[in-house]
This record gives sequence, structure tokens and C-alpha cells, in this order.
Amino acid sequence: MSALFSSEFQPDPHDALDVLAFVLCPLAAFAPGADADEIAAVAEMIAPAKEEAIRRWQEAQRARHTN
Repeated sequence: MSALFSSEFQPDPHDALDVLAFVLCPLAAFAPGADADEIAAVAEMIAPAKEEAIRRWQEAQRARHTN
């Protein structure tokens, strides 16, 4: 099994480009050389983080528009 990519990168929830870059990043970038089963495992693990990044961006946008 290939080693998963590890990073301390956290998208800035106020920066749409940061969030989009993270959300649209291909799964293979998180597990270079992985086979289909490993990519499926990565997808399962990374999906909640991508959803959270989108949620935080939406929350930041709402807060900015209400202030």
C-alpha cells in the first residue's frame, strides 16, 4: 500500500480559491501510485474534510454578507 500524502495544509475558509483547490484536487494527489481500492479508501477518508471545507466557506460567506 502506498503512503498517503500528509500535509498540514488547511484551506482558508474565506478564500474560495483555497477551498476549490482542495475540493477539486484529484484523489490520486493524496495517494500517489495507489490502486483502485486505495483510491476508494482515500475518497472515503477525504470526503468529510472536503465537505467541511465547503461548509466553512459557506458559513464565512454568510457571516461576511450579514456584517
